[in-house]
Amino acid sequence: MPRGPKADPESGSAWRALPRWRICRGDEIALGPGKADLLAAIQRSGSISGAARELGMSYRRAWLLVATMNRCFRRPLVATSPFRRGGAKLTPVGVAVLALYRRAETTSLAATAPLWRSLRRRLEE
Repeated sequence: MPRGPKADPESGSAWRALPRWRICRGDEIALGPGKADLLAAIQRSGSISGAARELGMSYRRAWLLVATMNRCFRRPLVATSPFRRGGAKLTPVGVAVLALYRRAETTSLAATAPLWRSLRRRLEE
């Protein structure tokens, strides 16, 4: 279930366009739609395990995604507690990166709206 920008509300059809930004560092995807959803879920739940449950993924998968993000960025996006069951939270950099990523998605969707309407007309012909 994507939590990024909404599809075109004017469309009554099943067609929709969603931007799929992927920020890469070398061969690794530092941030993409799934990782942004994970960051948002960590922000809501206060833990990696809670975010994983919310998104229907294993804790190990969520932890590996967090480790990749933290390794790729100069400063970590997620801070974990040194205490067992202490939870996790987005760092100030993580909060800023998530907000900028969501803004990039929304801006991309708005910028391409006229092209999408033209393409959608052709899809529905």
